[in-house]
Formats: sequence, C-alpha cells, structure tokens
Amino acid sequence: MAKSKGAPKPASKSARAAKAVADETVTRGAGGETHQTASAPDDRITTNHGVPVSDNQNSLKAGARGPSLLEDFVLREKIQHFDHERIPERIVHARGSAAHGYFELTQSLARYTRAKVLTEVGRRTEVFARFSTVAGGAGSVDTPRDVRGFAVKLYTREGNWDLVGNNIPVFFIQDAIKFPDLIHAVKMEADRGYPQAASAHDTFWDFIGLMPEATHMIMWAMSDRTLPRSLRMMEGFGVNTFRLLNEKDEPSFVKFHWRPKLGTQSTGWDEAVKIAGADPDFHRRDLHEAIASGAFPEWEFGVQVLSQAQADALPFDILDATKLIPEELYPIKVVGRMVLDRNPDNFFAETEQVAFLPTNMPPGIDVSEDPLLQGRLFSYQDTQLSRLGTVNFHQIPINQAKGCPFQNFQRDGHMQTHLPQGRANYEPNSLAESGEIAGPREDPRGGFRTAAVPFDGTKVRLRAESFADHYSQARLFYRSQTEIEQAHLASALVFELSKCSFEHVRNRVLGNLQNVDAKLAQRVADGLNMPLPAKTSAAVEPQDMKPSPALRIVGKYPETLMGRSVGILVTDGADGAVVKAVRKAAEAEGATVKIVAPKIGGVTLKGGKLLKADGQLAGSPSVIFDAVALVLSADGCAQLLAESAAIDFVHNAFVHLKAIGFTAEAQPLLDEAGVAPDAGIVDLGAGAEAFLPPARTRQWGREPTIRMLA
Repeated sequence: MAKSKGAPKPASKSARAAKAVADETVTRGAGGETHQTASAPDDRITTNHGVPVSDNQNSLKAGARGPSLLEDFVLREKIQHFDHERIPERIVHARGSAAHGYFELTQSLARYTRAKVLTEVGRRTEVFARFSTVAGGAGSVDTPRDVRGFAVKLYTREGNWDLVGNNIPVFFIQDAIKFPDLIHAVKMEADRGYPQAASAHDTFWDFIGLMPEATHMIMWAMSDRTLPRSLRMMEGFGVNTFRLLNEKDEPSFVKFHWRPKLGTQSTGWDEAVKIAGADPDFHRRDLHEAIASGAFPEWEFGVQVLSQAQADALPFDILDATKLIPEELYPIKVVGRMVLDRNPDNFFAETEQVAFLPTNMPPGIDVSEDPLLQGRLFSYQDTQLSRLGTVNFHQIPINQAKGCPFQNFQRDGHMQTHLPQGRANYEPNSLAESGEIAGPREDPRGGFRTAAVPFDGTKVRLRAESFADHYSQARLFYRSQTEIEQAHLASALVFELSKCSFEHVRNRVLGNLQNVDAKLAQRVADGLNMPLPAKTSAAVEPQDMKPSPALRIVGKYPETLMGRSVGILVTDGADGAVVKAVRKAAEAEGATVKIVAPKIGGVTLKGGKLLKADGQLAGSPSVIFDAVALVLSADGCAQLLAESAAIDFVHNAFVHLKAIGFTAEAQPLLDEAGVAPDAGIVDLGAGAEAFLPPARTRQWGREPTIRMLA
C-alpha cells in the first residue's frame, strides 16, 4: 500500500487485520464481480492524486453494455501507470512563472456540490498557481502577443483539484482532435524553425482562415487581452464547461472564473515589443518582486452555475468551448478568493516539475461532454508521463496530494520513492483474514462519482449542428469593445496579416471577418491596401447580440496606482524635496517607486545629499513603468539632451500614453522628445498630488495624435 509521508502510521498487522475483517463490507455487483468497500476514509482506494475511487471494478461506459469512455481518468491512470512502469521518458516544458498561496471559500456552494473545497466556508486550501505563454519555448520572452495559461493546483482534503485554464474564456477549436494541428500551425514553421513565440506568419493564419470556429478566439487573441501588463492583472477562466454534483448527485453546469483584485490591464503592442528587449523576464520579475515585497496578488473566484433547462435555453451550445456565457445573462457569483503569498524555493523543482491534470477533481466536481475537454482529459496525463519521465510524477513534492493520503495498488515504475507494505498489490483480496495488510478499499458513497447523464445515439464522427454558429459571439466581442480597443484589434489584424506572404490566406481571413463586422473587415483591408474579397459563406448566419461591457478592458479596470510602478528620472543637482514628495504620494497609493539615474551609483542632489539609484537609465527605460516623473537640474537636463536613452525614455512614455510629471528644468527634454501638452503632462511645481490622477490610468485621448491605427 503506497501512502504519502504525511499519512498516519498504520496500525500493527494484527490490529489492521482484525479491524478489516470486522468492518469490511463485501458485496457483489450486477455482473457478479466482488466489491470490497472501505470501512473508513483511511482505508479507501484513491487515485495517485488523492481522489477517492467509488468503483474499482468497472470502467466508465456509455451504458452497461456500451463502450468505455475517454473521460474515465481512473481507468486511464491505472492502465497507463501499468503500461509505463518500465518505460521512463522525459521532455522539457514551456515557459512559465508560478507562486504558492491559498484559496479561501467565502460563500458555500453546497446547494450545487458536495466538494468540500466549495462548501466549507472559511477553510484555507493550499494552492500552487502557474502562469505561462503558449506558443513560445522555455527561453522565449514574457511579453509576446499570446494567450496566457492560468493553471491552479488546489491541494484539497479530497485530493488535488487542478483548474487548468487560460486568461481568455474561449478557445480556438471545438474538438480536441484539432489541437495538434492548431499548435503545429502556430509554432515555428517546420522547414525554417521560426518565428518564435509569434502567430504573425503564414501557417497560423492559413489554419485560422480554414477554421471559422476559431474566429471568436481570434477576436480575443488580437485584442489587448493577449498583452497583459502583469500576471497579477490577468483574469483567469476554466474555459471548458464543467459540472457540479450535490449530495443527491443532482448535476449543474458550471463555468469557473478568476478576477484580479488589481483589475485587468494590458500594455500596448509597441510597448510590449520594447519591454521584450528591455526585460525578457518582465512578467516573471514583476510577480516575484511583488510577492517578495509583501504585495500579495489576489483574485476573486467566481462561478456561473446553470441548470440543464437554463443551458438548453441558451442561444448557443454550452458544450462549445468557442462560446462564453455573457455575464449580463448569468452574472458571475463570487464565492472565494486566491492569494499568492510565497515564491517558489526552487524554480525547477516546483515551477518546471509541477504537473496539472484536468482529471484531478475532488468528488462533487465533474466534467461535461465538451469535446475539447474530453480530449484534454487524456492528453494532460499522457503529456506528463512523457515530460516528467515516470508514472510516479505524482510523488514529486509539488505534485503530491497534501490534504489527504493517496494510496492504491499501483506499483514500481521509474523513480519510485514510496515503500509499500505487505504483499497485497491487487484488489479484491482476502489477506486480512490471514492477519496481513489488505490495503485500501473503494468508497461508493464518499468517492468520486460521475453525473448520471443519459445518452441516446449511435457512435459517430460528427460535429453537432448546435456548434455551427461561428460568428455571432465574435461579433458580440468586437462590438462590445470601446472604440480604442476596436482600433487596437483591427491594427493587430493588419500587423499579423501583413506578415503573411500568401495573398490567398489574407483574402480568406478578410472573407471571414465580414461575417463578424463589415466595418472591421473594411478597416483591415484598408490597412493591408487590399480590395475586400467576397464574404465567406457562414454555416449559420450570425445573430446580433446585445453588447457586453464586461468584455472590455478600457473603462472597466480601476483607475489606481495600486500594484503599479512609477519611475523617477533624476540627475545631479535635482531637487530632493520634489523627489521625496513624488515618492511619498505614489507609495501612499500602493505604487512601487524606482529611482532611475544616468549612472547606477546614483546622483548628488541639490544640497549635496547622495540619492542612490534603483536602475541605470539605459537599462531602465520607461516601458517598464506605468508612469514617470522627470526631476532634473538645468545642467543635468542639458547633458541628457545628448543621451538618446533619455530622449527615448521620455518619448516612449509619451507615445505609450503614460502620465509624465516634470520639473521646469526638464522642459527642454520634453521638447526634444516631441512631447505635446495634454492632461497627462503635469508640472510638478503644482505639487506631487496633481501628478496622481493621470498616473492612475492611460491617456487614451492622446493616442490618435501619435499613432496611425487601422
């Protein structure tokens, strides 16, 4: 019997045998098979991740005489563990950053689920969250235009729960069978090995143009959502539709959401490109430094719960992963929070070796028939076997179930670290009758149970007709954006398609875009200087849906300096009182303040006091700050006029729509950088407080004056 180190010490062989013989329940199943039922929680069989098993004799099938189902993770884990006991294999993982923390439930969902993690209000559950880019390799930069993974491992008392999602609520494809094609298309092109971490190339857009189901996701991918300002400022989504099961095994559909307390915020495209050059580890550093400083990132945890009848009444199929449930139809109910309060002790041992599995679910949470999710249930387990090189990857400390013991009869394999006791490595067995350790038993009542969903149909390879509307929600997303965000989205499409060498690929995408919004298609065509081709024939004519303000970012996120960063550029002879006032005002609002100087040793302020620098000018450009202040002396400003890094510092802050505070002595540098007066350009002579309101947000009204947008 393999047990985790934290499990209680087993009683003596004779005591355990006596207890097992006295309390064990033995029954026969419908097929005459033997079921030995656990007498206590410590005696029950679990998966490798601690989830109790309700039936260890029968696989999950579509009817008693029907085929076994791919979603049966208990069967697949058991068989694959056996298959791989002698065949280790390993590959590396993609780029990611992670942190430890806790989940706390604030409102019970006992009406819908029996999962203790969602019913025990006030209990804190340990978590490990990992954020990642999708397309790039482990050595790629943090700030490409890309979807971000948002995966959370909750070490619950009933086994690990891995909520493995993204920062976008929908996905490119409807069926998992297309996932290899999607990733092959977006990754580096097969014959030339580039581009890295970029979708702006022929093979990706060739695939997208031929997959109209991807159009909704493309709207999100080309929006500012794929250029997050910080991992701490990303929303997270479970993407797929799951089920909750209550004590009566009554199922409900559920969508899971994470909402950052700091608000959702993005960078601009030009800004993201320059951040990649200035600090390839920008997001990783930001997360690590925030936690190290005690500014712990926090997310609200919310759900959208629907009955079968409510799901049936939706104007789309709830099982379609390319669709979302508008918050205006079913508001998100906030029921908990996640706080990340500890950085990893070792990047490789934890961030790289953590293994997330959508099949890790405690009793009371279940899957739906979403065909994308169904494929994920197999794929993640199989990937971990290859990546971590052993069926025993669940024994790596970061992957171990911590809130409960994990025990079963799976044995051996590469890098086995547990020491099973006794000779019972099979079940059912009657060894307890001879005074030996019999091992754990199944738990029909407390173990994982699957929703009793009826099925009536033949086995087919067929896409449901209810999945055929590929454009209505793409239209909903685009028309829900502000004018600023629509311009950014159109400009992103122009940029990406301009990288495609095949004209027919560009034409096909333009044809699809006409089903989303005719004006959008025309904007993109004009940006490409191409005639607009004929509209693509849609399988289902798109419908106009009421715009959803919840889908936008601009005007939605809070105007605040909390969690943001302010850079103060100083020179010798600068007024220390102004520096102190700006720092005090910004830090009072929760901002991190960094002093930037021409040299890392700092500057000598007016009056002779040394002010140490946090960064050197050339290595600390304004792209890494949310707002900047220029506190210069006349002589210092004159010297900076001959320094391109100083001019770039100011110019980039201006074109990236950031607030700029300045002392009168800095005016020549503003002029040289092409800065025009507006509400975000603040004379610090009026006091540091005047700098704060524009520093809390971007100056969106400035953008049309400094940039041509589609």
